[in-house]
Amino acid sequence: MPQTIQLLERLKHSPNLTTILMVEEVLKEAKEIITLAELKRRLPKKVMHQTLIKILDYLQVSGKIIIGTKGILWIFTE
Repeated sequence: MPQTIQLLERLKHSPNLTTILMVEEVLKEAKEIITLAELKRRLPKKVMHQTLIKILDYLQVSGKIIIGTKGILWIFTE
């Protein structure tokens, strides 16, 4: 039973495709390094912090962004 609770906790803040695309669009339009706080301000809808972190992790692993000490930068070219 405890494993079921842990699984539900991990899935609690899973991002959906619409949210991922919304974050991608804001980062693309920024065209410069943007801080996490600024990203949150520019998003048209509020996104839970944990969900946003998961999206940023996904984008970094997929090679679309770089996360550095000064902020986040979109690097993917289509």
